[in-house]
Amino acid sequence: MATFSGVIVPMVTPFNRDENQTINYEAGEQLVEKLIAGGASGIFTFGSNGEFHVCTPDERIEFSKFVIEKVAGRVPVYVGTGACSTHDAVEMSKRAEAIGADALSVINPYFMGISDDQLKGYFETVAASVSIPVMLYNIPKSTGKNIPASVVAEVAQIDNVRGVKDSSGDMENLKSYIEVSAGHDVDVIVGSDGKISAAHALGATGAIAGTGNLITEVVVNLWKALEAGDDAEAQRLQAEVEPIRDILHLGSTPQTLKRSLELAGYPVGPARFPVNEVADGIDEKIVAMLDHYGISHE
Repeated sequence: MATFSGVIVPMVTPFNRDENQTINYEAGEQLVEKLIAGGASGIFTFGSNGEFHVCTPDERIEFSKFVIEKVAGRVPVYVGTGACSTHDAVEMSKRAEAIGADALSVINPYFMGISDDQLKGYFETVAASVSIPVMLYNIPKSTGKNIPASVVAEVAQIDNVRGVKDSSGDMENLKSYIEVSAGHDVDVIVGSDGKISAAHALGATGAIAGTGNLITEVVVNLWKALEAGDDAEAQRLQAEVEPIRDILHLGSTPQTLKRSLELAGYPVGPARFPVNEVADGIDEKIVAMLDHYGISHE
């Protein structure tokens, strides 16, 4: 049975519009309930859409603990714990395990260039520091380095390394992960919402879909159609992901996604500085997108 499967939503981290852009826990609870009601298979805190990169370790742990408590076992909760420093990633991973995370998502070190051997050592050390499942997170456009399939093949031999999320958008790369993971009980998850159907066809076990924050049911039903072999419905629903993706491309992650949620009645606030509020004219485009989906808005 897959450890990582179905539609997992990398929830945005809600912020208040106060001086320090503090976390809005009440809005967080509202979003958790929305995602579970929409049929999400899991919730992932502090991925890219969760703005882990602009949150402190304490914020990440405290809000993740809150989410775990509010979810109360209804779906698994995965926590992002990767860092540039192996020490920091280990400390975050231990703390996430202690608060009850079901599994961890570990991004590879970013900013600096490291060798494949150093990357392998990083993942090995982080995985060895905890007993819960670990998922590698590949997003080369943000980290500057694609996790090679050769590294995945070696790290996949570690008992609690149970998944790889590929947000490269390169289906050949995802396919290579599936090939080297075979026989190691390691799931490969797609992180590119526009390629969920293509990834499923190659053998991906699920999707971590940022669009699921807003159109949860659309993405969940897409995955259900793929699993049921309903090609026509899957094709229709995959196309239905595009209107929101067009909006997401109008700003920095997760600037326009959060504004879309706000206009739909979920007070998740803005992205954290240095990302500003959305530009003039964007709200009108978001409203048109919400109308397309039949989502009521302010």
